[in-house]
Amino acid sequence: MLQLESQSLAQEMPQSTKTAVMIIGGAEDKVHGREILHTFFSRAGAADAAIAIIPSASREPAVIGERYQHIFEEMGAKEIQILDIRDRDAGNDPQWQEYLNRCTGVFMTGGDQLRLCGLLADTLVMETVRQRTLEGKITLAGTSAGAAVMGYQMIAGGGSGESPNRSLVDLTTGLGIVSDVIVDQHFHNRNRMARLISAIASHPQCIGIGIDEDTCAMVEGDGLIQVMGKGTVTILDPGELTHTNEPNVGATEPLSVFNLRLHVLCHGDRYDMRSRKVISPES
Repeated sequence: MLQLESQSLAQEMPQSTKTAVMIIGGAEDKVHGREILHTFFSRAGAADAAIAIIPSASREPAVIGERYQHIFEEMGAKEIQILDIRDRDAGNDPQWQEYLNRCTGVFMTGGDQLRLCGLLADTLVMETVRQRTLEGKITLAGTSAGAAVMGYQMIAGGGSGESPNRSLVDLTTGLGIVSDVIVDQHFHNRNRMARLISAIASHPQCIGIGIDEDTCAMVEGDGLIQVMGKGTVTILDPGELTHTNEPNVGATEPLSVFNLRLHVLCHGDRYDMRSRKVISPES
């Protein structure tokens, strides 16, 4: 049995980002109100926005890149470039650096998060994106696979519809934009609660963030998450976790997790990752 001291976990603070990081659960509205995409566009500078689209997670990067390009053109972005990176050499090509060093927003599309990390992790492109995000010089958004890669720990795959167990989730290293979080996307739409609980049981230093489709967890520079969109954002906070049997059971045996705090937030709700407290709209 693993006994966890709540005080030591409470001292684990997420790395601060100085600008908004928009973590989108996938299937965001691209046709009607486009609330989430409009928010990204505005945060990136509106009519003065210079946007970089990274469609590397997709197996059809040209098609999906052009789709977002048309959306942001309709909104009135000043400049848009698609970084169609299909191998790691291209991720280190200096041709992208000039634009990344002056752009105001970066949008990572959906697809396969393993593909995205395999192509971009530890490349010049991603290091530039990470550094400029942490310095508060760009707004970064990722949807679906582009959301899954945000933490240092990343859900690469797994199942649903079972009790929490170790075999339900495959974890690997993400891009580390927002530290000490594990993100799961298409969350309630694909019944992934047990999967995220399983991930947090093995990494109780992290906060679990489950994001529904057409929903965004927007992380401000002070560690404040603001929720927008049609669904919910589920927060799993293990800060006061007292016990899990995760280290001592087989891969398919059910997990016990004691004193795991759960919050379900909807549009307008906020969550402070530093104090581990929910802030309602009335506050």
